[in-house]
Amino acid sequence: MTQTAADRFPTRHVPGVAVRDLPEPPRSAWRIIGPGVVAAGVGLASGEFILFPYIASQVGLVFLWAAAIGLITQWFLNMEIERYTLATGETALTGFSRFWRHWGLVFAIMTYFANLWPGWASSSATMVTYLFGGDAAWIAVGMLLLIGVTLTLAPVIYVALERVEFVKVGLVVLFIGVAVVFAISADAWRELPRAVTAPAFPTELGFALMLSALVFAGAGGGQNLVQSNWIRDKGFGMGAYVPRLVSPVTGREEAAPDTSGYVFEPTAENLGRWRRWWRVANSEQLLTFLLISFVTIGLMSMLAYSTVHGVPGLANSVSFLNVEGERLTESVAPWFGTLFWVIGAVSLFAAAMGIVDYTSRLAADVLKTSYLRRMSESRIYFGLVWGLVLLGCVILLSGFDQPLPLLVISACVGGLMMFLYSILLLVLNRRVLPAQIRPRAYRVVALIWAVALFGVFSALTIWQQGERLLDWLR
Repeated sequence: MTQTAADRFPTRHVPGVAVRDLPEPPRSAWRIIGPGVVAAGVGLASGEFILFPYIASQVGLVFLWAAAIGLITQWFLNMEIERYTLATGETALTGFSRFWRHWGLVFAIMTYFANLWPGWASSSATMVTYLFGGDAAWIAVGMLLLIGVTLTLAPVIYVALERVEFVKVGLVVLFIGVAVVFAISADAWRELPRAVTAPAFPTELGFALMLSALVFAGAGGGQNLVQSNWIRDKGFGMGAYVPRLVSPVTGREEAAPDTSGYVFEPTAENLGRWRRWWRVANSEQLLTFLLISFVTIGLMSMLAYSTVHGVPGLANSVSFLNVEGERLTESVAPWFGTLFWVIGAVSLFAAAMGIVDYTSRLAADVLKTSYLRRMSESRIYFGLVWGLVLLGCVILLSGFDQPLPLLVISACVGGLMMFLYSILLLVLNRRVLPAQIRPRAYRVVALIWAVALFGVFSALTIWQQGERLLDWLR
């Protein structure tokens, strides 16, 4: 008996796939621009505004190599995640669940652990207090409720998120353009070549900080996995056949298919379409996610170096942005310090919206695929969104400050996730997909590099943070 393309997919834990032709890619590249911008927009938070600028304030620009390494590694990871979804319409988590039913649940739980504390909403609210005063906790609660309402009422969730992140990225790029003219010093430009000629490994800052820099340069953790969901809702490849998440209030939900995904036979026509899809998907990620993330990390680090390098007592937290804004007010003009805080508040708010979306989106996909097949994925998603929003409100209003255990989990879980799913992606794309569209040798090497990179740093970080946690418990 001749084996069809669908026969390669394990069906013990997840429904099978249907065979259909791969859709034609759009002729205009502008029609596929979006998922990379969303990934960059959601990721423009900790790494770009706090983490790398803080490192630059302590040791200069000599650790920017970590941003380059982290972003290039994540680009390869994102493309292997996209490869599976382009070819099947399924998310990578669904693919993992074909090997073991609970893999998706493991990653969804880890993503919740990483995002349990509503840190970006709280950080955005704190920056609002720099501008207008007020109680940061209540402002953050209002932001969380606004996020919940926005994600509930948007007819197509991805479209609303894409628009918010496009506006955010545009504002950040505009601010950076102004900063290049008015705020980045000649000393910072002279320091920049040292990032290439004399890179450093500042162990005095701790493995947790360095791991966070590698993991959260651009995206990191569960955010990389959600590339599957975002390109599917954008209609990439076989994802065009899968219904999109819509609002249960304002949207019109499509009937769910009997299968979890689709696959195409490797005919000459389908493979020609695949090559075009693969080319445009790679270009979209390269010219949006990778380029935007690296430029913003580099220039925001140079801005921090120009203003707060050598200032004693700086904290690796949102309070760092208060000091930087005050120095920009003194060194440039009051309007520029105000602009910095406005852009920071908007940026962190948009990141909080993206985090609520992707945390809930990943979990909804897992629950629908493996556990609650008769329920609507959109309704599962909105229940999870409001659960996360209300939990965040309770945490904020209880006065519960960020405890050490949550900080330890947040520092470790992102890198550990990336270590695990790098292995699973390697197995999934080489075992399940047709031979003609499996990753080439250099991409396999990149995945092995990701396994080694995040495995070593995760082990070192867990060891170091475990010792600190034991000291705190004593």
